[in-house]
Amino acid sequence: MTIEEEAVPQEREFETIDFNINIGPQHPATHGVFRMVLVVDGEEVVDLTSHIGYMHRGGEKLSENMDYRQAIGYQDRTEYLSQFNAEMCYVQAVEKLAGLVPPERAEYIRIILAELNRISSHFMFLGAFGTDLGVFGTSFVFAFRERENLLDLFEEVTGDRLMYAYFRPGGVAWDVPLNFKDRARWVCQQALIGAKDLDNLLTDNEIFISRTRHVGKLSAADAINFGVTGPMLRASGVKYDLRRDEPYSLYDRFEFEVPTGENGDCYDRYLVRLAEIRESVKIVLQALDQMPDEGPILPERMPRLLRPAAGEVYMRTEDPRGEYGVYLVSKGGTQPYRMHMRSPSFCNLSALKQMTIGHYIADAVTILGSTDIVLCSVDR
Repeated sequence: MTIEEEAVPQEREFETIDFNINIGPQHPATHGVFRMVLVVDGEEVVDLTSHIGYMHRGGEKLSENMDYRQAIGYQDRTEYLSQFNAEMCYVQAVEKLAGLVPPERAEYIRIILAELNRISSHFMFLGAFGTDLGVFGTSFVFAFRERENLLDLFEEVTGDRLMYAYFRPGGVAWDVPLNFKDRARWVCQQALIGAKDLDNLLTDNEIFISRTRHVGKLSAADAINFGVTGPMLRASGVKYDLRRDEPYSLYDRFEFEVPTGENGDCYDRYLVRLAEIRESVKIVLQALDQMPDEGPILPERMPRLLRPAAGEVYMRTEDPRGEYGVYLVSKGGTQPYRMHMRSPSFCNLSALKQMTIGHYIADAVTILGSTDIVLCSVDR
């Protein structure tokens, strides 16, 4: 080869290999001990593998070795951002099994606390989501300001800020404080202020929109096939809410809207949860107006130990993350023979791979944050 030929640039084919990026299990963006391994081609994600099980504590099996009241505490620790909602599902399953009918006042107390718990859970999402995107730490401050107000009220009612164990088969453990209605109405007004502040901060912000719009899209058909429920399903355009479509407790007495999205992307998931805060406030205010000022909070004759007849039930409720279910089997004893929890976080997480492939590495954190998972609920 002459000197002139060597000077001419030669085209060569280089072999490339995919690169694996490990995120978690100890990483702030995973919102708990969750690990995902991204296979990337440059900056593009071409495959994703989820690793779960780091938080498995045997909550279902432990519940089978306790009586029906003792197992309530495991619901709090499984769904630790929406404890009242998890408790409500469990105690209603026990009531179906044992044939218990809660007094009306107790039902209203449950609904009010469950909806306020939904608001606090959504504020947790909104605050963390803005921080995940790296755009606004202010969102965390706004969200936790309102969440603290809610936790203060929960502490006044139950004596605890996080793990309440307040609901009981047949009603609630004890009555609410005398100023409960006034405090709940004040908290609702503050929640609307917080929702407006976050709306003004994030909804029309160009950086936030560019990081979330058309990112992690999930079609309605795919969402249904994956078993996705809750705000993620509604963000994909499916107007389905157990409180409206299969009313339980006293939810058929309230007027409220079911917010839905159009594109099924991260931006719509944010908008749906923001709108649900306002709808939950509507439900709480109606419940406060309808709730009797006096009345029993448990049936007149409650046995010290529940012994439901042999049988099986499945109860499902609308958790802030979707359908939370409890399956109970009784053989006539004081403890459930079998107990299983249906986790909305587990099912919603199953769509993570499909939502992420084709996006950039930075988008993977955004998409994971938009699912709003609770790892204790995933692993149980």
